Amino acid sequence: INHIVHNGGLYKKPFNEAFEETPMLVAVLTYVGYGVLTLFGYLRDFMRQWKIEKCQNATEREEQKDFVPLYQDFENFYNRNLYMRIRDSWNRPICSVPGAKVDMMERVSHDYNWTFTYTGRVIKDIINMGSYNYLGFAQNTGACQEAASKVLSQYGAGVCSTRQEMGNLDKHEELEKLVARFLGVESAMAYGMGFATNSMNIPALVGKGCLILSDELNHASLVLGARLSGATIRIFKHNNMQSLEKLLKDAIVHGQPRTRRPWKKILILVEGIYSMEGSIVRLPEVIALKKKYKSYLYLDEAHSIGALGPSGRGVVDYFGLNPEDVDVMMGTFTKSFGAAGGYIGGKKELIDYLRTYSHSAAYATSMSPPVVEQIITSVKCIMGEDGTTIGEARVQQLAENTRYFRRRLKEMGFIIYGNEDSPVVPLMLYMPAKIGAFGREMLKRNIGVVVVGFPATPIIESRARFCLSAAHTKEMLDTALKEINEVGDLLQLKYSRRRLVPLLDRPFDETTYEETED
Repeated sequence: INHIVHNGGLYKKPFNEAFEETPMLVAVLTYVGYGVLTLFGYLRDFMRQWKIEKCQNATEREEQKDFVPLYQDFENFYNRNLYMRIRDSWNRPICSVPGAKVDMMERVSHDYNWTFTYTGRVIKDIINMGSYNYLGFAQNTGACQEAASKVLSQYGAGVCSTRQEMGNLDKHEELEKLVARFLGVESAMAYGMGFATNSMNIPALVGKGCLILSDELNHASLVLGARLSGATIRIFKHNNMQSLEKLLKDAIVHGQPRTRRPWKKILILVEGIYSMEGSIVRLPEVIALKKKYKSYLYLDEAHSIGALGPSGRGVVDYFGLNPEDVDVMMGTFTKSFGAAGGYIGGKKELIDYLRTYSHSAAYATSMSPPVVEQIITSVKCIMGEDGTTIGEARVQQLAENTRYFRRRLKEMGFIIYGNEDSPVVPLMLYMPAKIGAFGREMLKRNIGVVVVGFPATPIIESRARFCLSAAHTKEMLDTALKEINEVGDLLQLKYSRRRLVPLLDRPFDETTYEETED
């Protein structure tokens, strides 16, 4: 699937995304692979039940055998018999700064990945292609580290109170004013955890009698927040504006179920960059629909803030839009800023409301002062307020690295998902045996990669996910590409046939957004 959008006046530049169709033979072989693994899983469970094979997984005690089983659902079957085979590909312990290169502790398993032991050896200088260190601020030297060290000696590590009690520092106030200025909004509020920024604030914004329209590929934090809110949730196809508009029309025409009363609020939940697909939200079209149907927009910029746009201000900056058109701007400090926590930006009335009613604001401990200072220093660097052009150069370097890396992988014949400007680069593996094999083979060649499978992706769409960084030099990328090319040939991963079909199921009129006839 390849889609190039110009869309009249909505897009100021081409919007290029590719989702190449899975080859039929690969899809069939992937299903066969999972079928074989499942059959062997049932066979091994049978052997464990009759004590032929040692059972190492969690089971009920003998006196609980007649109870409703706690451990017999499919997820646990998957963990025991499929995930356990390739468990060594995850949770690898690193023992250095997660920068462009990392040091990793070597570990081995003598019982097929049920337990691990450390050899005492450290694998040095692994090229890190997995961390969300988009702008290279995850470092233990430089201005950010020096500023954080100074604040640590002055304020200490913890605050031991909530913002509403004794935990509101001058540094917190400074951070929020700086973030509001960076985003171009009236006000902002910072939180100590990115996941909780979504999961705890959405319930404060909507509730029973409200409608949430959520993209089918939204992050788990958005899904949890929507479920906790008690609002009605409806899902639209990923980045598909016809699907979103149909739901908006139906919501306005039919109202709430049974009573047919109008919805109190309609909230659209989208992400800036989707972290498993590498796609960028069609924000100009979403905003046009939001205005047309008078709904609210909640934008999660966890992966896009700092990583997109000429000045690193995220997807709004990338499209050249007005920040006031987004009602709730959410993002995290855990990726581009090399720190921890999250923020919400918007109108002053919204932020004042959240300060009182948000569970994260009322009950969570305040952000650690050195973490706050890390964010302040990195944001000032991006904005150029530190008197240097380092921040601007990093934003440009990330964009160059992204385009170069994506282009080279496509030339090699891999199926690569997502937008050409997205620093999240999924390389499709598909078959279950190739998930572990790819991760192990890359580690042998001193390249650290993240491989992803079910339940984080659909069961047949396993992939390796690369995250580009401004800290990566061209030499590092060329080394990584050389090894990826070699492993791609070894594991026969070059599935691409350059067969490109339109992304959307149907054409649409970008001026009226009316649904077209088939």
